[in-house]
Amino acid sequence: MITVIIPAHNEAVGIGDTLRSLAGQTLAPERVIVVADNCTDATEAISLAAGAEVIRTVDNTDKKAGALNLVLANLLLQGAPEDMILVQDADSQLSPDFIERSVSHLEADPELGAVGGVFSGAEGGGFVGHLQRNEYARYARDVRRLHGKCLVVTGTAALFRVGTLRHVEAARLDGTLPPGNGRGGVYDTSVLTEDNELSFALLTLNYRIMSPADCTLVTEVMPTWRQLWAQRLRWKRGAVENCMQYGWTQVTRPYWGRQALSVVGVLVTFAYVGTVAFALGTGAGLHIQPFWLAVTGVFVIERVVTVRLRGWKYMLAAATMYEMVIDLFLQVVHAKAYADAMFNKKKAW
Repeated sequence: MITVIIPAHNEAVGIGDTLRSLAGQTLAPERVIVVADNCTDATEAISLAAGAEVIRTVDNTDKKAGALNLVLANLLLQGAPEDMILVQDADSQLSPDFIERSVSHLEADPELGAVGGVFSGAEGGGFVGHLQRNEYARYARDVRRLHGKCLVVTGTAALFRVGTLRHVEAARLDGTLPPGNGRGGVYDTSVLTEDNELSFALLTLNYRIMSPADCTLVTEVMPTWRQLWAQRLRWKRGAVENCMQYGWTQVTRPYWGRQALSVVGVLVTFAYVGTVAFALGTGAGLHIQPFWLAVTGVFVIERVVTVRLRGWKYMLAAATMYEMVIDLFLQVVHAKAYADAMFNKKKAW
């Protein structure tokens, strides 16, 4: 049996498209449950009209993770170990064969704990939306080149066996995994990035995770710089705190390595911008050096090649280095995330 769970907080704008993408699947799920989490718009009405079941949360203060735990508590009690649960964001639309292909991957490998998707960005959002679509195209290229190997099964869409989620739930109770806020459940409600933490949990329990190239979907992009800032700050700080939560282990070493490289990137960027500003401010002027010109050339080539999935027009545009805007933006986000984590600033979901 395949059950889809869609946590939704005021998602009236996109929930209809999401449910239509499920209705058109080549392998249809037996149940589609929309978890209306403190909704004040038409999310419930639209979901019911589309044929989905609706479960309304009552006094949930644990955001998405709490809403998911509420529904999973009953499903894991009732389901057979081989039954499957797809957790999908309300602003993501699956390709027509997503469920069929993800199920086939999960059934083919008993050590596979979760199957995620390779996502592209939806239309809209103007210039900032365009930059995110380029970013997602590069991510998709990386995952394809690694044959589906991924660091995180993202919350956009992920398929699990009931037996696997029961294992996670039990491991939180017996101390094998971090207990979160002590209330139990599959998802840790004490963290900012519940999908990243669940990926850590699965890997710690010796499962594998993957995002196969043939499991594709489209997900919403942030329409403004302010919203992108809030999203990426949460993602980055959550990833940092998940590393600290699990400590230094065989599982977390690659993640700590990525954080170390990220810190180096932030320092180099600030040093570069600072020296350029100093040179211009003091009137010393800028002098082109062959070595740095060569480094810049390599960087330009990387920008062009990695956006190939979007076509030659986007490759040509990437050569102008206009995407430095979002690169610098993200470096500032990373610096803020590290500072917030270091000084234990109050978390905002």
